[in-house]
Amino acid sequence: MFFFFFLPLTLPLGFLVFSFFIAPIHHLWSFKKSHSSLPSYPLIGCLIDFYKNRSRLLDWYTDLLSESPTNTIVIRRLGARRTIITANPDNVEHMLKTNFANYPKGRPFTDILGDFLGRGIFNADGDLWTMQRKLASHEFTTKSLREFVVKILETEVENRLVPLLEESARTGRVLDLQDVLSRFAFDTVCLVSLGTDPCCLGLQSQPLPPLVMAFDRASRICAMRGAAPMFLVWKIKRALNIGSERQLAEAIGIVQAAVSEIIHSKRELLEREIGGESYEGADLLTRLLAAGHGEELVRDMVISFIMAGRDTTSSAMTWLFWLLSDHRDAEETIIREVSSILDVKGAIDFEALKGMNFLKACLCESMRLYPPVAWDSKHAAAGDVLPDGTPVQKGDRVTYFPYGMGRMENLWGEDRLEFKPDRWFDLPGLTGREELKPVSSFKYPVFQAGPRVCLGKEMAFIQMKYVVASVLRRFEINPVSERRPVFVPLLTAHMAGGLRVVVRERSRGGRDAAVAASN
Repeated sequence: MFFFFFLPLTLPLGFLVFSFFIAPIHHLWSFKKSHSSLPSYPLIGCLIDFYKNRSRLLDWYTDLLSESPTNTIVIRRLGARRTIITANPDNVEHMLKTNFANYPKGRPFTDILGDFLGRGIFNADGDLWTMQRKLASHEFTTKSLREFVVKILETEVENRLVPLLEESARTGRVLDLQDVLSRFAFDTVCLVSLGTDPCCLGLQSQPLPPLVMAFDRASRICAMRGAAPMFLVWKIKRALNIGSERQLAEAIGIVQAAVSEIIHSKRELLEREIGGESYEGADLLTRLLAAGHGEELVRDMVISFIMAGRDTTSSAMTWLFWLLSDHRDAEETIIREVSSILDVKGAIDFEALKGMNFLKACLCESMRLYPPVAWDSKHAAAGDVLPDGTPVQKGDRVTYFPYGMGRMENLWGEDRLEFKPDRWFDLPGLTGREELKPVSSFKYPVFQAGPRVCLGKEMAFIQMKYVVASVLRRFEINPVSERRPVFVPLLTAHMAGGLRVVVRERSRGGRDAAVAASN
């Protein structure tokens, strides 16, 4: 992701002077004319300001993008590739759809996650990605998988999540809701992907299982690779097998060994079963193996699914519960919506979830402000010009920025920093029973867009709606601290220090009153 350029000592002095002083000054002049006034200096570029703002990069980039006439900035600094950051929907559509072939993830990105994700779909480009995309698309769009997910959610919520919250409400024990939701999501995604239950939520008062701890460690160190000022540092550490890179290798070994063992056992089980059996109601691993795919490819794919499916949904739900604690009117509307639907449906099934439009609007609004993936980068395969006129050089890192896009006044209005679920409907002040208005995925690229749009988007909403609806109709969630949480953008964003909450059970009478108020 980050590159440090070395010039041979034998180069003529004149060439050095031109490369390090005259060329950057010329670039700075043209940059300031067409983009935001980002301070830049010969040789080091914007390195000084980058380090001054390294603890608030998201907000720094957002401020610069807001000041730029095109909502695009170009950053050059010592030790990194030329980077274009954009919050312009036209540019996003150009990257992710119109000129998709010119903007693969690229070697700098795949190097960072390659040890962990291997050849999995989230770390693949070209023909390998196309093959996996077709394979995964077939499985993710089946009705049977959707029903399988809802069945797992029902079991996990009723048998683990609700009892845990009831115990907390009864004893007054403070919970870290982010940790609870992360454990829940890991259990769920492992059951859906592998057909295996790690029982993370059932062990809430105990240390996490080795597989989960290894996943956490691998994700964190891969994120550190991406944030390193110079890529050579972590590559040298990897070559010498020292420090964090040694820890990463150990964690990846644990993850791959555990997943490979599950795959081997599952394959043996499938081989013993009578041919012609349907696997429509099975986990993804069973489906992939039954289709005849190799163990290494299947391993990399399911590891990718687990990593992507775990932290994204738990992050989105954590931020929503915090936002709702400060917007009780929206919370009450969700409770009324859920209760009125369940009075007709009787249970939370897929059809009931489809009707929870105000809850979906709240999730969309929460992810607009606090997207699970704050930014995503591609690397230009060839020179190009973005729709706003920004020139792209071969090898440039081109980043679209969902966090900043959710804060652009020209995209969302003067109230862009406010949590307002009504903005997702055509008319304000509605109950949520109306359908959400269409919003371009290039304006709101939380689930990516174009050919790489997230295959698990529908399942993510199923899971988040099911959990939030189940929790809010029974419990009141109250954060312990009144301080504004800190948004930390690693591979997947999370809340620094977790979300410590006190849980209280809602009375049946209170729920009935909320429903009556809506009639």
